[in-house]
Amino acid sequence: MKKEKIVKWTLIGISVVFFFLMLVLPLLEVIVRALSDGWEAYGRAIVAENTLSALKITLIATAIALVVNTLFGLVAAWLVTKFNFRGRNVLSTLIDIPFSISPVIAGLAYIMTFGRSGWASPIVDKINEALGTDISLVFSVPGVVLATIFVTFPFISREIIPILHAQGRDEEEAAAMMGASGFRIFRRITFPHIRWGLLYGMILCAARAFGEFGAVYAVSKARGKTFTLPLEIDALYMAGSADSITQAFAVSSLLVGMALVMLILKNIVEYRGKRKGEI
Repeated sequence: MKKEKIVKWTLIGISVVFFFLMLVLPLLEVIVRALSDGWEAYGRAIVAENTLSALKITLIATAIALVVNTLFGLVAAWLVTKFNFRGRNVLSTLIDIPFSISPVIAGLAYIMTFGRSGWASPIVDKINEALGTDISLVFSVPGVVLATIFVTFPFISREIIPILHAQGRDEEEAAAMMGASGFRIFRRITFPHIRWGLLYGMILCAARAFGEFGAVYAVSKARGKTFTLPLEIDALYMAGSADSITQAFAVSSLLVGMALVMLILKNIVEYRGKRKGEI
C-alpha cells in the first residue's frame, strides 16, 4: 500500500512539473513579456491598426468557418450514421483528410487551384466578368476563410458521429413510421441527443480556427489586409526590434486569452454533456 502511494505521488509530481514547465511557464512568460513596457505600451500594441485588422479577419474567418462546418458536420454525420449508401466509408475517410495533411500543403493546394496558374482561375475570372466583381480566392480574405474552413471542418462531424452511432436508428424509424417529417424527427429526437456534442465540436472548431497559421500563411499576402492574429504575431516578432518583439507578445496575449475562454467553455460543455451522457 505504501509503495502504491509513493508511485501515485511520484507520477502526480512528474505530471505537475511537466505541466508547469511545458504549459504554464511559457504562457506566464508571454504575459510578463507583453506587459514588460507597461500597460500604456500594451494598450497601444493591442489597438494598433494592423492588430485590429488581424483580429477582425480572425473573427470573420472563424465565424464563417464555424457556420459552414456546423452545417457540413450535421449533414455528414447524419449521412454516415443514418443511411447505407455506396461510398459511405469513403466519405468517412475524406472527413479526416485535414488531420493527416499539413496545413501548409492545404494552402498551397488552394494556390495551385485558384491562383493565376490554377485550373479554376478562368472560371473565377468569368464569374467576375459576368457579375462585374473582382473576387480573388487566394491572397485575399476569401482565401483565408477557405483555408480556415479546410483545417477545421472535421472537428464538428467527428464529435457528432460517435453519438449518433450510439443512439442508433430505432427512435427515428419509429417516428417516421408514425408519419413524422424528417425535420420534425431531427428537431424532436436527434438534436436533443447531439446538442452538447455539437456545441463541444463548435468550441474545438473555433479554438482551432483562432490559432491556425500554416494554411492561412500560404494564402495570405498583405499585412493589415489579409493577416490573421497568428500571422501578425509572426510579422511583429520577425521585425526583430525590441519594441516589435514586445508588441508580438502583447498581441500573443490576445490569443492566450481567447484560448483560455475556449478552454473554460470546453470544460463546461464537457461536464454538462457527460452528466447527460451526450459526450
